[in-house]
Amino acid sequence: MATITAAMVKDLRETTGVGMMDCKQALAENGGDMQSAIDWLRKKGLSKAAKKAGRVAAEGLIGAQTSGNKGVVVEVNSETDFVARNEQFQGLVKMIAQVGLQVGADVEKIKAAKVGSVTVETAIADAIATIGENMTLRRAASLEVGNGVVSSYVHNAVIEGAGKMGVLVALESTGKTVELAALGKQLAMHIAAANPQALDPAGLDPATVKREKDVLADKYRQQGKAENVIEKIVESGLKTYYKEVCLLEQASVHGEHNGKSIAQVLKEVEGKVGAAVKITGFVRYALGEGIEKQESDFAAEVAAASGKK
Repeated sequence: MATITAAMVKDLRETTGVGMMDCKQALAENGGDMQSAIDWLRKKGLSKAAKKAGRVAAEGLIGAQTSGNKGVVVEVNSETDFVARNEQFQGLVKMIAQVGLQVGADVEKIKAAKVGSVTVETAIADAIATIGENMTLRRAASLEVGNGVVSSYVHNAVIEGAGKMGVLVALESTGKTVELAALGKQLAMHIAAANPQALDPAGLDPATVKREKDVLADKYRQQGKAENVIEKIVESGLKTYYKEVCLLEQASVHGEHNGKSIAQVLKEVEGKVGAAVKITGFVRYALGEGIEKQESDFAAEVAAASGKK
């Protein structure tokens, strides 16, 4: 039987907003598996969380750079948040993003690219030696369109183009560049806030959609609903789910749009832009997502550093 720790219960509670005892039971019923426990709670009607909140676990900065019809976003990790406030590290992240804009989003190509007389990899090594913390270029992504713009937004920016979250959005259009850029910035801010999982339902992982259907069906099956009724409820529930996780179906977070979907917003601005506008892709990087950071006892660390036990 899996050991259910207080930390596991705390994580599940923070993710779902459900009470401690229910979280403990959910973990116990599902062998300590976090995702299964979330689904179990949803089937019981105790939580509607569709995805993990995803605690930020690593430090460092996200860098984003754009130039006309292309853009790049990179994540450079450090051991502590102190380094993210270091001007040398901030400059390093911005430089890495600029290199990515030139050579593409392949991490190895970025590290091998030269800046002056040294490679990016050497520049990172030099920064490690100077600042005294390990640093890594974790990932990079790029977007490009034939006609149109790629816009970016950096949330919690410490300098221009580097912060705790970076978003790129690509707009294909032959319309006015200035109007497209303004729209792109607004859409990038929406993506940062709403965290869509795909552009439209077709872009969602089929396994994710199936899991959502199974959760909905099991929830109403436990309520004694007839199978033919469950089928209709599930289809209705999926439409609601798509509005929550698909960019084009999400309601705009900007009040001026009065809750209209992003697809409706795009249609509305075509007159101002002077041509049809299509979102061809987006990228949203949040610092440290998907990385587990070892928890430590700060008091114990201080005592150890001072030679005390």
